[in-house]
Amino acid sequence: MSSKTAEFPAIWIAGAACSGCSVSLLNTIYPSIQNVLVDPVLPGKHISLTFHATVMAGQGEPVLRAVHDTAQKKPGGYILVVDGSIPTGEDGLYCTIGELEGKHVTMKDMVEELARDALCVIAVGTCAAFGGIPKGSPNPTGAKSVMEFFKDEGITKPLVNISGCPPHPDWMVGTIAYILLKGIPGEDEVDEKLRPLAFFGKLIHDNCPRRAYFDAGQFARHTSEPGCLYEIGCKGPYTYADCPTRHWNNGVNWCIGAGAQCIGCVEPDFIDTFEPLFQKIDETSMDRFKIKTR
Repeated sequence: MSSKTAEFPAIWIAGAACSGCSVSLLNTIYPSIQNVLVDPVLPGKHISLTFHATVMAGQGEPVLRAVHDTAQKKPGGYILVVDGSIPTGEDGLYCTIGELEGKHVTMKDMVEELARDALCVIAVGTCAAFGGIPKGSPNPTGAKSVMEFFKDEGITKPLVNISGCPPHPDWMVGTIAYILLKGIPGEDEVDEKLRPLAFFGKLIHDNCPRRAYFDAGQFARHTSEPGCLYEIGCKGPYTYADCPTRHWNNGVNWCIGAGAQCIGCVEPDFIDTFEPLFQKIDETSMDRFKIKTR
């Protein structure tokens, strides 16, 4: 790699999550994950993945020390990626990253320490962005989203939310590339939930190939049937993402294209408000949904 290539360390820490966001990232097609990790993601700019428990070969205290070394040597020069919500109950002991000098290193403490000196923080996945399933009622671990955690701890570091359960790999790689190319997205480039409008600016309902069925009042009664899937629980009328045009698995298909409902996994209402996932939404709350029911 050219000596002129600027290195941007990235620290990826996972808390209350299922590793699905990491799996999705590893499935990126263009650029491939090898390109992302080995080659400059942009001319002259390379992401150096300092810590990622799922991907790295190292383990134990040495890798935790490497994280601290990165933070100390490059204050304000590294990107912190948070995957999963942050359990705060029992002073964070519901989720530990490892042990250092015989003491538990909790997700709570690690996020608080690393976020304050990061260039920016990216909350990857709905669990990190909005709390997701770990924060679901009754939330015994006291799980919080990164945004909520920052507010409670007085952390003002720039934050970008890449929600989804899991997020599309393009949303993750594209956001990192944008930050390296142009810097932190401005207020006019993100929505009120701090998500990039480039990926989360369009309502799925408006771009759904089954929209004509909805307008005609033709509703499916079971998955994979012709008709709009709204009556069997589709959350597309309240979900902002580019799934209908981007598709998943290298552009092969997406949820509604496969005959299943959109479950609204990118929204703060996932999971508590949107469950049961396969039942029609309560029409008494339809004033939030920007559509008219028949």
